[in-house]
Amino acid sequence: MTRVRMLQNEEAPLESRELLEKIEKNGAEVLNLYRTIAHSPSTLSSFLKLGNVLLDQTELSPKFRELAILRIAILMGSEYEWEQHVPIALEVGINQEQIDDIHEWPESDNFDKAEKAVLAYTDQVTLNIKASDRVFRSIRKHLSERSIVELTITIGYWGMIARVLGPLEVDVDKQSAGSIKKLMGKK
Repeated sequence: MTRVRMLQNEEAPLESRELLEKIEKNGAEVLNLYRTIAHSPSTLSSFLKLGNVLLDQTELSPKFRELAILRIAILMGSEYEWEQHVPIALEVGINQEQIDDIHEWPESDNFDKAEKAVLAYTDQVTLNIKASDRVFRSIRKHLSERSIVELTITIGYWGMIARVLGPLEVDVDKQSAGSIKKLMGKK
C-alpha cells in the first residue's frame, strides 16, 4: 500500500489538478505515479515534460529505450515499471522471448549485438553510475552520440522513477497504460 496518498484531482494542488485534468482530457492514463508526484506541482510538470520527450521526441530507438526500461525494472526491483512497460515493449517490437530472457540477457541468443550493447550499458550505468571503457566502446559501435546521450538520460529518468516508486511503495496500477499512445493521450 502506498505510503503517501495518491491525490485525486479535487484534492491536488491547483497546478497539479490542472495537469491531471489535462492528461484525462487528452485521453491519456493518469497513473498512480502521477497522482503521487502531484503533491509537488512544479515537480509533476517537469517530470511529465521530460517523460514525454523521452517517449516521443528522441532519435533513440523505442526498442532500445524499452529494453533499457525493462532491465532497470529488474535491476531495481520495480514491479510497477515492469507492469507498465512490458506491453509497450511488445508494441515497439520486443518479442516475448526477449522479455522472458532479459533477466539473463548475456547468455541469451535472443538479443543481437546492438541490443546486448544497450543492455550492458544499462546494467553498468544503473548499478555503477559509470560505464567501463569496453562497454562504452561497444555502445559507440551501435549508437550515435545523440542516441548515447538520450539512452543515458533514459536510464537516469527511469532509474529515478524506481527510486520514487520503491520508497513510497506506490501501488501498481490496476491496468497498464498498454501503449505509448494511451500513455500519452495520442489518438
